[in-house]
Amino acid sequence: MKQTNYLLFDFLDFDPTVSPDKTKRRLWKAGRPIGFEEKNGGVIIHLPFQCQLPGNDLAPDPEVESAVQTLEIKAYGEKILRLTLDLEGFSEKESAMLQEDIEKQSLPLIVEQHRNHWLVNDANGNIRARFDFKPASKDHWSDLLPPPEESLEAVFYPDSKKAVRIHAYDQFFPARNDAMALAYIVEGEEIISSTLSFHAKPDEKFVGTGERFAKMDLSGKTVQLKNQDGQGVNNRRTYKNVPFYLSSEMYGTFLHTTAFSKLSLADHSTRSVQLLAEEPGMDLFLIGGDTPEEILYHYRGLTGFPSLPPLWSFGIWMSRMTYFSAVEVEEICERLRKEDYPCDVIHLDTGWFRTDWLCEWKFNAERFPDPVEFVKKLRKKGFRVSLWQMPYIAAEAEQHDLAKENKYIGRVQTTREQGGSNFSALDYAGTIDFTNPEATAWYKSLLRELLEMGVACIKTDFGEEIHLDAEYHSMEPRYLNNIYGFLYQKAAFEVTKEVTGDGIIWARAGWAGCQRFPLHWGGDAAATWDGMAGTLKGGLHLGLSGFGFWSHDVPGFHGVPDFMNTVIPDDLYMRWTQFGVFTSHIRYHGTSKREPYHYPNIAALVRRWWKLRYALIPYLLEQSKKTVTTGYPVLRALLMHHPDDKICWHIDDQYYLGDDFLVAPVMNAENRRDIYLPKGEWVHFFSGETYNGGKWLKQHHEALGDMPVWIKQGAELPLYLDGVSCTDDMDMSQTRKVMFDHAFDGIWKLLNLEANE
Repeated sequence: MKQTNYLLFDFLDFDPTVSPDKTKRRLWKAGRPIGFEEKNGGVIIHLPFQCQLPGNDLAPDPEVESAVQTLEIKAYGEKILRLTLDLEGFSEKESAMLQEDIEKQSLPLIVEQHRNHWLVNDANGNIRARFDFKPASKDHWSDLLPPPEESLEAVFYPDSKKAVRIHAYDQFFPARNDAMALAYIVEGEEIISSTLSFHAKPDEKFVGTGERFAKMDLSGKTVQLKNQDGQGVNNRRTYKNVPFYLSSEMYGTFLHTTAFSKLSLADHSTRSVQLLAEEPGMDLFLIGGDTPEEILYHYRGLTGFPSLPPLWSFGIWMSRMTYFSAVEVEEICERLRKEDYPCDVIHLDTGWFRTDWLCEWKFNAERFPDPVEFVKKLRKKGFRVSLWQMPYIAAEAEQHDLAKENKYIGRVQTTREQGGSNFSALDYAGTIDFTNPEATAWYKSLLRELLEMGVACIKTDFGEEIHLDAEYHSMEPRYLNNIYGFLYQKAAFEVTKEVTGDGIIWARAGWAGCQRFPLHWGGDAAATWDGMAGTLKGGLHLGLSGFGFWSHDVPGFHGVPDFMNTVIPDDLYMRWTQFGVFTSHIRYHGTSKREPYHYPNIAALVRRWWKLRYALIPYLLEQSKKTVTTGYPVLRALLMHHPDDKICWHIDDQYYLGDDFLVAPVMNAENRRDIYLPKGEWVHFFSGETYNGGKWLKQHHEALGDMPVWIKQGAELPLYLDGVSCTDDMDMSQTRKVMFDHAFDGIWKLLNLEANE
């Protein structure tokens, strides 16, 4: 449908001007509460909904009786409030996203009735909601326009302090609305979607919603919460949608759904945040807190905390698309060791099967004649093996007939052929059905065989999309698509931890809860400065959506304009390397040569930076342990430490790495950029020079071998100062605490790595 700039057409996705009949869509709008009941510790509010006449100007249809629906309110502790619009038994469905013990946190609610309002208080006497009935003040002057319909007027207090108000009257004149306070849409006899709006303040800012390749403040944007192959990091598509946003007003909203949904963040109306879920009901959590970290902590309490990745995963990962034989891989590993490049993981992408991209979970017998010995040999040299695979079965795959016969894949309605290497996952014959326990067990058995031969990690590529025209064991495709990555990654994570003891995968798709299964990378970025900038934006928003660990393809995945063959410029390779060193995890990957010795002009610089990476591992491990018990990601937007600094709500090209490092990647060929130093005293990590914060550094210059990185004055950080070839060589008891004060003279001198090393 073309954009019309009218709410009903654009945000609610239907044309209200057509003649009504049983097949057409109708809007049902909530009025003021007519009753309540206290039940099972919660409060159930009875709300009348009135069907609206067709037309762009809304008015109740006098020929259709109103319908009474229920809005249930529950409190989980003193920081979380749950609102459930219960339509057609909606609230009874189970959810994999929520932690099993959340009901134990339930705090009983009690209604207190007054003449013009109801108060909902918790058992500790704190106000958690207010429903108002007092008529608006008016001085009658004209009957030119009819009076407004009654609307739901409610304020919710997730933490008893912060008021989050339903926007009851977002309108021009009474019949011309820019947002719905609370409403649902019926098509024929079926409720197909639900919508709710909160008031947005003029200067309110919004972040999160998953891996959003956009500016830091998302105010003025409508985002589609529908997972799909992002095909890069510079467009509106994204691999990882998360139905959660964080407001600068210090509350968070988690729309608990797997349905295709939308968020209008002060976009369709600058006065409202609007939520739309394509399902018959709405379930959401309002989360309060005094800081972004506290809000994210409580969000993780609902959807799960990340687990701690193993030590070796913080080392260098080496890959490209793709290596094709044991001989090739062994030669690369040998050369990395010979030329003194520390490295922990070698990743085999699409080429380890009998046919490139034909995923059968088996090594090519000719090119990898003895995979057990191959993996064992690399492991002795300090290299762990990571393997690519996907959750789609090709028609030519060895397992296809078995999977189809046993319903391990969704039963598709049309015949497909294998998609080859065109990156089109849905050209494959079927999607593994992780809603079927037998299919999940079968998939785990495929991975278990690889893991038991010594493979360390599985790359759970794809999973953003499924065959929507297929039948699945226990979930409709429209509800499965977004949560599919969660079920897929959960299976791979569980079997990996069971066999190897290490809780790790390498994943691309994401939804609420996927943060439990680290780690995730940023998708197929272009190997350009724009690709680098878009990658960082996505990572920052993902960290503001509950994820703790994150990586990206250094130095970008694909070439431009030649996707497979464009040469990567030296400065881009170097600057992206620096960005990777200061990320929770670092992997080189892409469609052409990625090994550093193929870039002779900068090879020595890259080696020095790889050694720096290993020096940082004790600090990264320390911060990672903090990540799994708090609301902090490892890579953090500045606003997480400076929520009262309005500037920081707009900065999307700088970040904190843990508590102490302030990182400002250079993302251009000029070796210059503007940098914002927050208040405080800062020590430059490479020069040792001290800076006073609370100001901008305009056109700050940084030579290619260094990077704009500062540390808080007086910080004492754990570093590993001895050279190693991989994490196997590290004796963590030899970690040294380094003080960053006026005596610090730069990291290269401390590591005995001169500029021309």
